[in-house]
Amino acid sequence: MNAKLVGFIKLLAVLAVAGLLVFMSVVGFGEDKLFSAARIKKGLDLEGGVSITYETVKDDPTDEEMGDAIYKLQLRADVYSTESNVYREGSERINVEIPGADNAEAILTDLGNPGALYFIYGTGNIVKDSEAESGYKLSKTIDELKAADQIVLNGNDIADAKAGTQEANSYTGGIDYVVQLFLTKDGAVKFAEATAKSVGSIIAIVYDNNVVSAPYVNSAITDGVAVVMGMANYEEADALASTIRIGALPIELSEMRSSVVGAQLGQDAIRTSLIAGAVGFICLIIFMTVYYRVPGVAASIALIIYVGLMVFFLNAFEATLTLQGIAGIILSIGMAVDANVIIFQRIREELAKGLTVRSAFKNGFQKAFSAILDGNVTTLIAALVLFLMTSGGVKGFATTLAIGIVLSMFTALVVTRFILRALYEIGFHSERFYGIAKERKNIAFVKNSPKFAIASGILILAGFGAMIVYGAKDGKALNYGLDFSGGTSLSVTLPDKYSDSLNAELEKLVSDSVGMTSRITKVSGENTYIIKTAEIDKDQRAAITNALVEKYGADESLIETKNISGSISAEMRRHAIIAVAVAVVCMLIYIWFRFKNFNFAASAVIALVHDVLVVLMLYAVVRISVGNSFIACMLTIVGYSINATIVIFDRIRENLSEKLKKDSVSEIVDRSITQTLSRSINTSFTTFLMVFPLVIFGVDSMKEFAIPLMFGIIAGAYSSVCITGPLWNLLGTRLFKSKEE
Repeated sequence: MNAKLVGFIKLLAVLAVAGLLVFMSVVGFGEDKLFSAARIKKGLDLEGGVSITYETVKDDPTDEEMGDAIYKLQLRADVYSTESNVYREGSERINVEIPGADNAEAILTDLGNPGALYFIYGTGNIVKDSEAESGYKLSKTIDELKAADQIVLNGNDIADAKAGTQEANSYTGGIDYVVQLFLTKDGAVKFAEATAKSVGSIIAIVYDNNVVSAPYVNSAITDGVAVVMGMANYEEADALASTIRIGALPIELSEMRSSVVGAQLGQDAIRTSLIAGAVGFICLIIFMTVYYRVPGVAASIALIIYVGLMVFFLNAFEATLTLQGIAGIILSIGMAVDANVIIFQRIREELAKGLTVRSAFKNGFQKAFSAILDGNVTTLIAALVLFLMTSGGVKGFATTLAIGIVLSMFTALVVTRFILRALYEIGFHSERFYGIAKERKNIAFVKNSPKFAIASGILILAGFGAMIVYGAKDGKALNYGLDFSGGTSLSVTLPDKYSDSLNAELEKLVSDSVGMTSRITKVSGENTYIIKTAEIDKDQRAAITNALVEKYGADESLIETKNISGSISAEMRRHAIIAVAVAVVCMLIYIWFRFKNFNFAASAVIALVHDVLVVLMLYAVVRISVGNSFIACMLTIVGYSINATIVIFDRIRENLSEKLKKDSVSEIVDRSITQTLSRSINTSFTTFLMVFPLVIFGVDSMKEFAIPLMFGIIAGAYSSVCITGPLWNLLGTRLFKSKEE
């Protein structure tokens, strides 16, 4: 069998795989469309789900009680979806939004009614009751028990509860079904004191004024972990554990209403976003093919396979896709293209040295490997830290980013290489099919570094100046949106039914009426729409109401308005900030370890901070709404920035190992940046191609994400080229001087 025939067979096999993946992504398998894009779980912003509103039984709860209840309900809601939202409505209500669900009653039954949870001394406080499920009932009210200091623990003292099994005693054999209780630090101290004086007695677990369990205390429990025994089966143990977790709230709640809601972005927004993604992807393939020729064709086929594999694994891992998840996919596509660009530039450089095409392939992949590995592993570290330490949309971003990184490395290093070899075997042997790198005169990046520093300083100071001015003017340094600061929710029932495009129309109505962006949700099965916007005053509410009455004939008496809290609680924000800080430290350590020089790590992190501050300037000056998309944008920029920087550092490391006596360190830095300049420009341009169509076709909520992201891509390219290398040179000047001396 000759080489050309083998090449054709290889290429046909790859095209068959690509075709199968495309078919699977679009159509799927069977009646349920298994593994298709339509089967991917979507967040509330993309697909809708169940919305439940709880009201506090207690009048006038404190902000601390409401904050604790929201945080703990968020943890509980994450069991159903990591993209769930929990936020405050008015002074006494809490909303729980669970994406991807369509049966509110089933969710309510499973979630339960979050009543108050107490552990009480049993002696004298409970009596036997054959009709009660636990065999006991309270003999006093909760208020009487509180007054008599008979409460051992409350919901605030429980960190977690899990069902499990353990070996029974040696006499009975078999296993016991148990519930493990994990107490907070304060709860552990209180429980140790209570159990020490209650050995041989009962400490009853009371939920929603009912005794749900009455276990005996066999010994003092001092390690903060208690075991409740006596369950008939695992299901009973799991039900008790679930009850305790739900009841671990500082206040009692009652269900007020529940409904199935439509996608917050609306079907029209989703449709236009898909069109934008398709346009961007087609433009990306055209550019890669025209600029890189045969390698560009190979990369395009590999990228199609990448997208198909991405859809497959999002289905396989049951990941929930949201706007932030889309950000992770965009970043990973950018990194997949970047890996190919690095390889192709290396191949062109090897051809310029006079090597054959086959040898250039080998050397190009070999020399590109370290930059691709370090760039992807560094970003993967950040994704794993974010996944482990956060919840909600940030966790969704981390999931899609981690999957994308692994797939991008596979498609670039394995699939692209396989296709290139097949095309070579078919007959594409000439250098003209691949291009030859041109020798470029070194650009004086180090010499001009003060100018770059001044330009960056002006941009960053402009951002801080805007925040100071706006902070003094209206108390808001940034234009915090619904997700951060809350706002106003208007519920309106329209007399006539409208198409899915009404979401976009209502967004425009609010924008025209009060000049604000909004989030629209339709209640499934009803003609009711929930309009959420930043906090508005009485006149602004009247303007929106009048517009709804005038344009759609809404009944003014049926328009209900409420203040709502941000869906990103202070606790969630704190965890996200800590997670990002930990991720940055981990990336710094990895870069330090791989490059064996702390200055590389320090320069990369400083450049990363630079990019974040420059994009923050855009938010501050232009007053773009700061919400969930802000988090997605910043996380994307962090990943993009560090990846772009490492490519240049890898070339500096390589050139340092080949350093001649006549070469100064600054000359090596200039040469390294110049050699990788085409890669930096092309990667930024291809990522830009994926994002720009969102600005053209997207609705306002998508533009709020796409515009800062485009700006961040430019900032990341600028810092990696103009800041990191010269900064590394500046930090290492004394070190190299001492070595040379």
